[in-house]
Amino acid sequence: MTIPRMTIAILGGAGKEGSGLALRWADAGHHIIIGSRDPARAQEAAAAINAALGREAASGTDNLAAAKKAELVVLAVPYAAQQATVAAVRAALSGKILIDVTVPLVPPKVAQVQLPEGGSAVEAVQRMLGEAVKVVSAFQNISAHHLTHLGEAVDCDVLVCADDKDAGELVVGLAREIGLGAFYAGVLANSVVAEALTSVLIALNRRYKVPGAGIRITGISRD
Repeated sequence: MTIPRMTIAILGGAGKEGSGLALRWADAGHHIIIGSRDPARAQEAAAAINAALGREAASGTDNLAAAKKAELVVLAVPYAAQQATVAAVRAALSGKILIDVTVPLVPPKVAQVQLPEGGSAVEAVQRMLGEAVKVVSAFQNISAHHLTHLGEAVDCDVLVCADDKDAGELVVGLAREIGLGAFYAGVLANSVVAEALTSVLIALNRRYKVPGAGIRITGISRD
């Protein structure tokens, strides 16, 4: 699949996971808008990306302004801020794809699976937004440790779940474009697996003293 150059807003893009995805997509040629509750933090994160790449590839602003300007929006905020952030930018999401990276981690027991009532945290966002927004679940199991090292091969795969298959396949292409293996794993309800798996990976990181355990799907070509 050929991926067109897009303007991508990353809400929570000043955080570790969001900034890692932003850096990778900016390096691939997309224009990145970092969104944050604190515009100053967003601008600092954008400046760091521009410095790393040696060109103007990113800008920073508040979450709502970022979502309004973007063709595609990524939600990369902590679970505690997920639904409030979506509610605050809802008017800017209509007709767009929202990639939700949210993992339902509940400190301090982040190495223990604690799914919300009803199962998938991302599926709950789709119910909030309705059919006007195509919500896609992805990137929950990719460590920010890997994303921030440009040029480094990432030995991890991404499970992409979406009720809209075309939206899901677009996100598969975006993931593969930045060096990740990625597979469409079915409807959004299946996101519950990736969300729960993150706590398992955190437990593995702690037990085996590694910075970024991941998953690989066997029996299917990554091409």
